[in-house]
Amino acid sequence: MISRRQLLQVGVTAAASASARLAAAGALEPPQNSSLPPSIAALKSRKAEANPITRDERRERIERARKLMFENSLDAIILMEGTSLRYFTGIRWWGGERMFGLVLPAEASSYYVCPAFEESRAREQIANAPDADKPDIRTWEESESPYQLLAQGLKDRGLATGRIGVEETFRFVFFDGIAKAVPRATFTSATPVTAGCRMIKSAHEIALMRLAAQVTLAAYEAVYHALREGMTQHQVSDLIDLAYKQLGFPGEASVQVDAYTALPHGSATPQIIREGSIIMIDDGCTVEGYQSDITRTFLLGNVPSNQSGDKMKKVFDIVHGAQAAALSTAHPGVECGTVDAAARKVIADAGYGPDYKYFTHRLGHGLGMDGHEWPYLVRGNTIKLQPNITTSNEPGIYIPGEFGIRLEDDMHVTENGAELFTPQSPSLEDPFGKR
Repeated sequence: MISRRQLLQVGVTAAASASARLAAAGALEPPQNSSLPPSIAALKSRKAEANPITRDERRERIERARKLMFENSLDAIILMEGTSLRYFTGIRWWGGERMFGLVLPAEASSYYVCPAFEESRAREQIANAPDADKPDIRTWEESESPYQLLAQGLKDRGLATGRIGVEETFRFVFFDGIAKAVPRATFTSATPVTAGCRMIKSAHEIALMRLAAQVTLAAYEAVYHALREGMTQHQVSDLIDLAYKQLGFPGEASVQVDAYTALPHGSATPQIIREGSIIMIDDGCTVEGYQSDITRTFLLGNVPSNQSGDKMKKVFDIVHGAQAAALSTAHPGVECGTVDAAARKVIADAGYGPDYKYFTHRLGHGLGMDGHEWPYLVRGNTIKLQPNITTSNEPGIYIPGEFGIRLEDDMHVTENGAELFTPQSPSLEDPFGKR
């Protein structure tokens, strides 16, 4: 999936793109510490703290999936290339137009449908999957139909007329082929099973996400201390890349400056940081497959002692209050839409309403192996929070032509309320609380 930063870079001029490619080519390995800004050179790798998900944990996930299939009257689910396949099996697959899939029945044994020439690659990865001991791998040659092979597997298990769940990221071409090959089956969404499992995090998953959030905040803070007037947003992004390399995890960030901070997902327009510029840094890193997503908005230097500076400080305090209101509202049993409403009320009551006028997006999104996943903190969402759901908490106010302020931390619903994995940002002048 293309990242926000990559999307923004699509619109950069050819010359700028060439420069970026050259810079990236030289940054595949971090420079020696002596050539790094001191704040980035001081970062230490935390990779040893990240323990991978085990085969036993994936077995437990599959048992949970089968329980949810029973509760939702599903006889099987079909998983293909993407996050849910990785979640249940650990398999990282890419295959384009060639179908590779896992059929997971509620009661019978699972089986794979795989291109024949990819069998070795598949077996290498299936060796770490829960069904590694005796995997049922059904292969198809280039001139054969994978759909008929999948249909035969369902027939062998007495499921040719069953109720089959399809994962939400399925390509239509695959779904269409399967539906035609199994005309008597009923197809429906597998989301109650896949999201039902993935929304509720284990203690291990929570630990990985907490580490990811801490790593992201450490990278942002190190880069904050390395900022200098005259830097472009792409140079700042490159510093963030270097900080993540020091910390031992892949990550990136989009950087927006001044008026472009009023665009929630930014702009590809070249931007230069000046003394007094307002800067927004957003995105995160990946720790053993689990994501962070954090935004910090701050100034280079001090808040101006004028009307504009006063307005920035006021807006920051409103957004800070909205984030705190959402945090205090998030409890098990509370509807997702209610948490959005708590933050939105603070912003509207302060004069930046109604509705989506200045706070232009939902409050948050689920977070886990994907940067955006179930559930969503948005008006009208009646899904009730449960312990160990994780989401972003990211209110913002965006004033076109002037500036925008968003504060985003990753939120974990606990047994009695909710916590942020990272401390709230105290102010525009002291975003990391270190002054």
